[in-house]
Order: sequence, then C-alpha cells, then structure tokens
Amino acid sequence: MQSIPLQPLVFEPILRRLIWGGRRLGTLMGKPIGDGDDYAESWEIADYHDSVSVVRDGPLAGTTLRDLVRARPAQLFGRSRAAQDQFPLLIKLIDAREPLSVQVHPDDALARTLAGDNGKTEAWVVIDAEPGSLIYAGLKAGVDRDQLERAVRSGDVEPLLHRFEPKAGDCVMVEAGTVHAIGAGVLLAEVQQTSDATFRVFDWNRIGADGKPRELHIDQALQSINFGRGPVDPLVTRPLVLEDGNVSEALARCPYFQLERWTLDAPQEIGRDDRFTVVMVLAGEVRVSRGDGELSLARGATLLLPASISPHVLSPIGQAVVLTCQQP
Repeated sequence: MQSIPLQPLVFEPILRRLIWGGRRLGTLMGKPIGDGDDYAESWEIADYHDSVSVVRDGPLAGTTLRDLVRARPAQLFGRSRAAQDQFPLLIKLIDAREPLSVQVHPDDALARTLAGDNGKTEAWVVIDAEPGSLIYAGLKAGVDRDQLERAVRSGDVEPLLHRFEPKAGDCVMVEAGTVHAIGAGVLLAEVQQTSDATFRVFDWNRIGADGKPRELHIDQALQSINFGRGPVDPLVTRPLVLEDGNVSEALARCPYFQLERWTLDAPQEIGRDDRFTVVMVLAGEVRVSRGDGELSLARGATLLLPASISPHVLSPIGQAVVLTCQQP
C-alpha cells in the first residue's frame, strides 16, 4: 500500500436502517438502498469501532480508512497532525421519515467518564425539508434542570424544547451539551466528532421494533446538558462572491471542524496542503482529476482529499453546490 500514490478517495457508504428512517438516501442522494422505508443514515466517512469506511475503487480499492490512518498518517492528515490514531470526524447523511429521539451528547470529559468514548459536537446542513417539518435545538430560555427532569418523568418534554421550521441550506451548530432532535421530514448532512456517545432524553413515547419503549438515559443526559445554552437557531452566513462568479460561505466552526459551502459555476481550487479536506456534493455534479482518469461526483457523493494531494480543482457540470470540511 505504501507504494501506491494517494489520490482523491471515495468510500463505500455504510447504510444504517433504523425505525425512523426513510427512502430519500436512495431517491434523492443516490445511495444503493434496497426495499424498505427505514434507511436512516449513510455513513460516508467513518472510522468508528466496526464501522470503518472502505475505498470504493481505484488502485487503493478495498483499503480501509483505518489502514490509511495507521500506515500513512502524515500524507492523510498533514505532517503537523500526523499523531492522530483515528480519523477524527464522522461524515453522515441522515433521512428522518419520523422524528429522532430527543437526545444530548456529552462533551469530551463527560464522554470519557459516562460512555468511554469521545465527546460529540456536530453540525447539520439541511438538504431538504418537507413543509411543516421541525428541528428541535436547545431548550427554551429559562428552562432549568428541575423543570426538564419533571417533564421527562411525565413524558411531556416537547413544550420545553426550542424549535424552528428548517429550510434547505440552513446550517445548525449543535455543540456537545445541547438538547436536540431532528424532526420528521428533514434530510441533512451531518459532520461530527468520531463518537456515538448519545443519551436519550425522550423518545416521543414511541414503541421500538421489539414492541417495547426504547431505552432512555435520563441520569446521564441530565449530567450532560448545558442548561445555560438556551435556544439554538440556524447560523447567519455572509456569502462571498468571487470574481469568477463562484460563491463561498463560511458555515460552522469549532475546535473539531470547520465547514464551508461553495456554489460553483466555474472550476475552483479546493483544499490545503497541511490538512485533509472532505467534499460532499449537495446539488449538481462536479468532476475532479485523479491518477487513473477523471472522477465524476453526483449529488450525494463524498470525497476525501488527503493533505498530500491538496488542493485539487473541482469543475462543476453546470452549477453545483458542495460542502467542504477541514480540521481547524
């Protein structure tokens, strides 16, 4: 593997079926789903326990992301970041046919204590939202621990949650400690720390596939919630129009990742040579050159540009919208 030059990498999606999933991962985002209406998540880039991305094609086909992290960290991450022993981000597409549970993710310190995991800060970029759909993000102003605990015990949590009707393009920063839920009818891209530390606060009094209510994690959740955070709304962005007509927007930024959205009408150089760049196509189609020819990426495709080959030129076919993600 060491003798094969790195190139732009596309991985096989890891599809997860859950009771709240739908079919838009296939119908809108081009994922290879089968029968059924419960396709909830497509893990596009993952290095988490047994869920590890595998290179789809090209000279490195069949190589796992974990193999690359262990064998070629300086080329993948950049020399100054080569000490990482796990790919630090998990990139997903999420389709909510039904609402997800109301939940909270702990920060790094609490996650180690309560879950033996990394913390989980995440950001969402809405791709599609049905009329009347909702996102729940944060508690209403003034809600304290006692109020929430009483509501959880009585099964009447929703009135305490801040909510808004999302629209395509909204970006929501969900820091660890934020109570949240993706509502029915929302399709989005998610970038998060590599972690699955999740504590359910409330599950809409829903019955699981086994005929029983799904487990809640009330004590751990109450320890993890930041009650001082209050309501969370979509980020306000300021698009920057470049001379060639391309538009860039700085979206979410935190200690773990930074997101930028590009609306492309002309070729655009993307990436930096000191860190990796993840590219997700949200609309349209782009092309990128690599050693074995030209790679075409349609809506729903995700690309990893290792640090050693960044930056790279993305060429839109017509107009395209891409989300880019890097470590800060």
